[in-house]
Amino acid sequence: MGTITQSLSASTWTSRWLWDFLKEELAPYPGRVSLVVRMVTASTLVVIIGMTFRIPYTAFAALFALVLSRESIEATANAARTLVIGVALGSAYVILGALFVLGNPMLRFLWVGGSLFLAFYILSALSSYTAAARFAYLIVITIPLWDSHDSAEAKVASTLWAVGAITIGSVVTFAMELVFASVRRNDDLSEAMMERLIAVEELLKHYADGDEVSAATRSKLTRLATVGTSRLRSILQRSDFAARHQQHMGALVGLVGRLVDIAANLLQITSCVRGTDRTRVRKDAQNIAEILAILSNGASPRVVEPDVDGEAPPGLPFLGELETTLSLIHNVFTSAESPDLYATSPQSDPERATTLVRGTLSDPEHIKFALRGCLAAGLCYVTYSALFWPGIATAMTTCYLTALSTIGASHQKQFLRFAGALIGGFVIGIGAQVFFLPGIDSIGGFALLFAIVAGLSAWIATSSPRLSYLGLQIAAAFCLMNLEEFKFQSSLAVARDRVVGILLGLFMMWLAFDWLWSAPAGAEMKRTFVSTMRSLAELAREPVSSERPGAIERTYKLRETINAQFDKVRSLADGVLFEFGPSRHLDLALRERIREWQPQLRTLFLMRIASLKYRLRLPGFELPEHTLISLCEYDNGSAALLDNVADWIEGTARPGQIPRDSLKEMEQIVRWHAVDQSLADSSSFATLLRGIDSLTKSVAEEITRALPSSSGSTP
Repeated sequence: MGTITQSLSASTWTSRWLWDFLKEELAPYPGRVSLVVRMVTASTLVVIIGMTFRIPYTAFAALFALVLSRESIEATANAARTLVIGVALGSAYVILGALFVLGNPMLRFLWVGGSLFLAFYILSALSSYTAAARFAYLIVITIPLWDSHDSAEAKVASTLWAVGAITIGSVVTFAMELVFASVRRNDDLSEAMMERLIAVEELLKHYADGDEVSAATRSKLTRLATVGTSRLRSILQRSDFAARHQQHMGALVGLVGRLVDIAANLLQITSCVRGTDRTRVRKDAQNIAEILAILSNGASPRVVEPDVDGEAPPGLPFLGELETTLSLIHNVFTSAESPDLYATSPQSDPERATTLVRGTLSDPEHIKFALRGCLAAGLCYVTYSALFWPGIATAMTTCYLTALSTIGASHQKQFLRFAGALIGGFVIGIGAQVFFLPGIDSIGGFALLFAIVAGLSAWIATSSPRLSYLGLQIAAAFCLMNLEEFKFQSSLAVARDRVVGILLGLFMMWLAFDWLWSAPAGAEMKRTFVSTMRSLAELAREPVSSERPGAIERTYKLRETINAQFDKVRSLADGVLFEFGPSRHLDLALRERIREWQPQLRTLFLMRIASLKYRLRLPGFELPEHTLISLCEYDNGSAALLDNVADWIEGTARPGQIPRDSLKEMEQIVRWHAVDQSLADSSSFATLLRGIDSLTKSVAEEITRALPSSSGSTP
């Protein structure tokens, strides 16, 4: 009976987890509907053009049109340019190389092996993953073509048609982005800022009405705070605004980002608001609504300066800082002085301009990755050639598309590819052949059916990386079944061969990647989690120089790094579920622990962002010199504790402790200056320090208590 109860409980938990996962991934978010409409429109238009003029490789053109649409014109243009250049270089390599080896079977076999090794090597070694992926993808999909019995001229023509079709798809997608951009009322920068202001306004309205803050608002604020304003600053840098207007908008970006940071910290500390304070909160919400109304009309914000009534209410310790930030927005757009003090522009990163990943030539991991990929894809090539079954050549594509650095991540992508093939090929593809396609006799009718399938695929594809690949595979399976030939597909062999090819590719990937130089996701998850803690310690020490613009820029980059690390830990934790072996039990246990600690570290991250404005002495948050010195000493001690905990996880040290007297001394200094009125809002400052101190010690104690044996030392 106990076993049955436990089994039912586990089944219920799994069902609930799956439902919550799908609900989170498929929920609408700002801009998702617009992005899906653009993706579907571009892809459907490519299908109509391809079927009208009978262009070969229309299936790939439609699929890439679905992939290329981005959140901005600049991003779409960069993706389209990278795609065209990548496939053009790939086609040149294939044509020139294949023509030299056509007459010699053994030489051709060696060329195929070398090409596969090259494809997987650049996939790992090139700093631009997109460019490498496009170049390698064309190699993989055209190798079966050169094994056919067609003439050399026909093979060259087919390869060039592949480049031409993909180029047409790229041009059509970019043209559609231009059309949609011309009819959009707001620019990307304004929309991104409005999304952040709406989130803060929603939080203040909940407080003003005395309601509990909704889960959606909590999730949105936390996400926006951790992401930061890097995308907004990139949009601003690419804009063609006049210098003066660009300075003002840059200041607004920085201040809006600060509003989100303050609201996220307010969310962590405040649970309810007294009735006497709700009027003040409602006034702040109305002020933000005024900014939104002006931004939606495309004008520069002219905010009414808020009334700051001294200290913040006891239940809202950060409200004073929020009102100070609103006051700074007023000052930026009403004063004649240059707003350079409030904003910085992102500097170019020389590391991103390099072609190869740093340390490529001396890192044997790239060679190992290429050898594993070449072995898996080569075995697929030998198998379908020996069986004279070219229909299962999708096995090589499966190896290429699911080759990732860790076992768990590869398994996760392989599962999504197989599931996408089943849904797009068997369920939707065969279902359409049986029930819908027999009654369709025009391109318009097929385009409508394709748009429906593309809409479903695009909605899934715009989820997070945990699920988005499923949407692309659904579209790929449907396109390859119905767009490879310009006639009604009456045979079910295409769907059968595709699924068999995927199964073959998955089996070869299991042989090569699971048993040869395997890299478990559990070990990588632990390493990335440790790296995140060290980055948080580095953030606690910032700024390390007195040069404010450079210090602000370093904190921006560090915030982006930490946010990327949080996302990577989450992705690797998902990959652990797909790993099996003797260490699975320990890896799953560590995964659950890290998933519990991640939200606490995110909260500490938000608090550290809030404390930076005091360390940087931004306008409105200046500290006296001796208070700042004491704060730096405390932050260095807190950072040392995080570093020690990271060493403990790695097994190299024992965690230390922050001196408890340091926080008491800091609060005493705050109280002294509050009496002298030299510190505007001492309650927020003290509350922030207490929160950082308590959370840092709590996380350190939990980790050292939960992982006593990971270091090989006694706690």
